[in-house]
Amino acid sequence: MVTIKHYNRSKFDEWDHFVRQSNNGTIFHLQKFLDYHPVNQFDFHHLMFYDGNKLIAVLPAAVRNDGKLLASPIGASYGGLVLGNIKYQKNEEIIDVLLEYSARQGFQKIHLTPAPVVYHKQPIQDIDYALTFKGFDNNLHYISHVVKHCKGDHVAEFRATARKYIHRYQRNPDLNVKLANTTREFEEMYPILLENKARHNARPTHTLDELIRIRELFPNEINLFAVRLKDKLIAASLNFSCNSQVLLCFYNMMLYEFEKLRPTYAVMHEVIQWSNAHGFQFFDIGVSQNTTSENPMTPSYLLIDFKEQFNAKGILRSTFRKNL
Repeated sequence: MVTIKHYNRSKFDEWDHFVRQSNNGTIFHLQKFLDYHPVNQFDFHHLMFYDGNKLIAVLPAAVRNDGKLLASPIGASYGGLVLGNIKYQKNEEIIDVLLEYSARQGFQKIHLTPAPVVYHKQPIQDIDYALTFKGFDNNLHYISHVVKHCKGDHVAEFRATARKYIHRYQRNPDLNVKLANTTREFEEMYPILLENKARHNARPTHTLDELIRIRELFPNEINLFAVRLKDKLIAASLNFSCNSQVLLCFYNMMLYEFEKLRPTYAVMHEVIQWSNAHGFQFFDIGVSQNTTSENPMTPSYLLIDFKEQFNAKGILRSTFRKNL
């Protein structure tokens, strides 16, 4: 029989160990990651699912909309149910218990946005089928683009335009790309990120202090790749090692006065090479939406074309929804 327990701090180690060992958990599901948020910023409502005394699933979540909505994720890129090695029918039992619990709590809606299947150690979608069978639908899809790593030369699979700019970068002795993970380098990068986001009437998801805090929590999983023209930082890419499967590009940025040097091609090439060398199966370049459109699903065709230069292919980042 599956039962639910509400997460508390005494369960921190049990939760994070479970996520690390799970099939579909990511850095964004860890309590260690969620803890970087200021206290009381979100009304967190994390749930743990037990089969007898055995933990078989966790759900990082928060209550929103005056107690009407249970949403996962909040304060992270991916949420949804993180699962252990269970049979299909247990997936249905987990959802049944979640629905019964949510009704008792007075929630009127549940929204779940899990990590795409490429983040799975094994491509198992039992929970997606069970959610749909139990009445969840997809109210929103985003398109993301991933590069699948290969044993050969990645550059050979890139489009001609990408290969041209990469070769140009490799012949330029004044242009280099290096890992740059000191606080000073984050401080150097952040104004460029702010300026880039402002071009689209947006702001970064994280403040500079938050990025520094996350890097302190995960020094081996947060990596900043800096492009320098001699000593000047002109572009950068900030990446999260989400789990053993996927490296996620969270921010790409550049000083547009140096756009003719195509520094984003240089940094993308180096990050893809690094990701492959460090054993990841996929490099996720992130979602490709037109943030100025009224329809949040509207694709950014220029952004998609840029990612396809590196042989990236589209995957779905989908949200499951149910009204109770």
